[in-house]
Amino acid sequence: MAAEKDTDVNKRDRRGTVCNVVISQESETGGGGDGQPPIIFNPDFFVEKLRHERAEAFTELVLSNVTRLLDLPGAEFSQLLGEEEPKTPNGTAAAGFFRSFNFLKRKDKGVVFGMPLTEEGIAQIYQLIVYLSKNLHVEGLFRVPGNSLRQQTLREQLNGAADIDFSSGDFHPNDVATLLKSFLGELPEPLLTQRHLHAHLKITELTTFDEQGNKTSFPDKERQIEALQLLLLLLPTANRTLLKLLLDLLYHTAKQQDKNKMSAHNLALMFAPHVIWPKNMNASDLQENLKKLNSGMAFLIKHSQKIFRAPAYLREHARLQFANTKIIHSKDDLELLTVSGVACKRSGAHMGLDAENHTEEALRELYRHVTDNMPHSAKKKKLIRQLGKQSTPGTPGTPGTPVSENTTPTSKKHARSRSFGGLIKRKVLGSQPATDRRVRHVSPPGKENISCEPAR
Repeated sequence: MAAEKDTDVNKRDRRGTVCNVVISQESETGGGGDGQPPIIFNPDFFVEKLRHERAEAFTELVLSNVTRLLDLPGAEFSQLLGEEEPKTPNGTAAAGFFRSFNFLKRKDKGVVFGMPLTEEGIAQIYQLIVYLSKNLHVEGLFRVPGNSLRQQTLREQLNGAADIDFSSGDFHPNDVATLLKSFLGELPEPLLTQRHLHAHLKITELTTFDEQGNKTSFPDKERQIEALQLLLLLLPTANRTLLKLLLDLLYHTAKQQDKNKMSAHNLALMFAPHVIWPKNMNASDLQENLKKLNSGMAFLIKHSQKIFRAPAYLREHARLQFANTKIIHSKDDLELLTVSGVACKRSGAHMGLDAENHTEEALRELYRHVTDNMPHSAKKKKLIRQLGKQSTPGTPGTPGTPVSENTTPTSKKHARSRSFGGLIKRKVLGSQPATDRRVRHVSPPGKENISCEPAR
């Protein structure tokens, strides 16, 4: 009884670990040859918040940037949106459509192979990925086929939702690697989905431009990575999670190619048919697109540590959506925002001197206004005294100059009063702090209404 409870707990932990979060986009240490599983983390907070709380706005934003990078004609764009049934290159959609409903014929619970992706299915397959991550040194991994009988035994255990004991030595890494490929190949549609096929083909065609603005034959890796970052955000959550797990595994496999003899190109040849190739592709279509599909898969493996990050401008847009400030929508907006920020920092050094001069000039103007326009009164005397104390002695007729007309020594001021000069400086400069920190006093608000308007 206790053993059954432990098994249930392990299943729940594994399912929660793999399926409720996304693989780390920042670290390149996950799934390495040290036997540690890939590092799991919650993705960019504001991007995911935008996706879940404002799904329509999120999709529209991503699609607008996808079309900025890729030329997708009407039919291909409609297919990406899901408004049209995905068609295989040979023009037949029916076979793939009915194939996707084959799982309805199965009545067994816990079946993994041949079924649409689920959290439970990914949790089972994750056991294979963890085991393989500890055996990346095996020569010919993913290329050399395993034993068919052992694979069948392992398949049945996975379909039965069992926890596999790989430490028993019953299975060889080649058995597990071949079964992982079989799982991907038996999915109702490719892991990258049929809807995204044409967009992935267009990404492989992105090239740089020369000084005259003409296209060259050199791939534009920066734009390709950006396009993939956007496109993968449109994948279903389960597809995106498993794709990240798989690409992390293949990335670290390629890093040990000196031992296993499996480069990113070799791995792409093994996995492109299961990850990106559409179902029911005929020979002529395959021949036409084979190079693009294989190179696209190799690019995914090589740059797997970058393509699952949202582009910087998208992260900033998502953050600003919830910060109630200026919204940016694309890479161009982010660059403009950065340039303006640098310009503000450069001009900040001059603002202090200009502000100080502006303050003195405003005080002199206010002093002249009070002395020339206000009638003789106690109020005028008080204003003149207060203005005369706000700056160092200057020229006649300016604040700071000794005033002999009707002036009397100031008496002790109320403890709750505020600096009149400070009020003037705050009025002129907004929220900038006054340079003179000496406390000046006027009567408390409500006892005397100080006005700078001309007397009528």
